[in-house]
Formats: sequence, structure tokens, C-alpha cells
Amino acid sequence: MATNTGQMGYLPRGGAIFSTIPDIFYLPELVFGGLVLSLVASTLVYPPNPQAYVISVAIFCFLITFLWLLIFACGSHHNRSSWATADVAYHGFAALLYLSASVLLAYITIFLSSGTALDGILHIYKLDIAAVVFSFLTTLLYVIHTIFSAIRWKSF
Repeated sequence: MATNTGQMGYLPRGGAIFSTIPDIFYLPELVFGGLVLSLVASTLVYPPNPQAYVISVAIFCFLITFLWLLIFACGSHHNRSSWATADVAYHGFAALLYLSASVLLAYITIFLSSGTALDGILHIYKLDIAAVVFSFLTTLLYVIHTIFSAIRWKSF
């Protein structure tokens, strides 16, 4: 059962990260971020620049979130307020990156649906739609994680 964030000055370690809010969001962020990465990578990367940005954001956030999960799971953070501050800062930055990538991905998907661009690439268009949905869901998870991390940070 997930506990609240009202525990004063407490950063979980070990298996407790899977039962406390906001740390319970690590696994869904990794799953949905991995889905975004695999869906965008499996589509036609056209136009290349916005799609490459989306893939870069997905890889960066996936790797850093996994590293952050390992730091908290191993207990390497020593329960200092600077770790709580870094947690808020990273998840806020990741939410901003994912929001920008989601908007770009939605724009490219709308661009692909217009006119003759859809001829013969309906499968790719459907993958792009799924990537947009999961990208916005991942953005929402990072925003929620940021809000609850900020609440925990204020309790230090």
C-alpha cells in the first residue's frame, strides 16, 4: 500500500521506494518512457530533426530515471535534503523535456495525416498516434512525480 508524503525528512531506501509516493511513479515512468522510445524508433523517422529530438529525450529520461531509481533503491542518498531538491529539479526538468517532445511528436503526427502524406504509411501513422498518447501519459507521470517530490522537499 502506498504511503503518503507527509513523513518529515524521510527519503526511502531499498524496497520502500516501491511503496511510497512519489517514488512509486518510477516504474510507470520507465515503462511508458520505454514504450515511447520503442514506438518512435519503430516508425519512419520523417522529418528527422523533431523525431530525433523525441528519441533523444526518451533515451535521456529513461537512463537518468533508471539511474535515479538505482540510487534510491541502493540507499546511496544518505537522507539529505539536497537529494530531495535534486529529485524535484530532475523530475521538473524531465516533465518539461517530455512536454516539448510530446508537442513536437503530436505536430509531426498531424503533419503525416494531412493529404498525400498518409498514402502507404497508415501503419506508421498508427504507431505515431500510440507514441503521442504514451508520450503525453509519460509527461503526466513526470508532472505528478514532480508535484509530490516538491511536497516531500518542503517537509525537509
